[in-house]
Amino acid sequence: MLLAGSLLLGCRDEPEPVAMRTIPFEPEGVLAFVGPDGRVIRQIAIEIAETDSARARGMMDRRSLTSRQGMLFTFPDAAPRSFWMANTPVPLDIIFVDADSQVVNIAERTTPLSRERVESTGPAQYVVEVRAGFSDRFGLTDSTRVRWRRLPEES
Repeated sequence: MLLAGSLLLGCRDEPEPVAMRTIPFEPEGVLAFVGPDGRVIRQIAIEIAETDSARARGMMDRRSLTSRQGMLFTFPDAAPRSFWMANTPVPLDIIFVDADSQVVNIAERTTPLSRERVESTGPAQYVVEVRAGFSDRFGLTDSTRVRWRRLPEES
């Protein structure tokens, strides 16, 4: 009888919680935020999302992001862009950048796990995602520009 009771305690109607996997940050490039005077405000390591699948995945399921890391989304042309935070548990600043590397607008402190659309206010060819509060902390505005380069591939 005790054995049967123990077996019943092990059976539940509730599913076990599924642990979210940790996706490691793998730097592929370096991006600098540059002020109107040409000085570098802040430089970060970036992952580069340049394919449809990489752009769709973005920062989904990432559990952490430091102030020295970010993700650069590149597109073949400048157009109005729309992002959302579904499956993204970390709050982000989303920075929309035009074809000339000028910041178009910044969506600060986006809501994690939200399906609400975050949109550019004009055509953007690049989008940079950084940790929430980054833009305020480093004084980024629509007069900020970005410069980026890919890291050399290891052989």
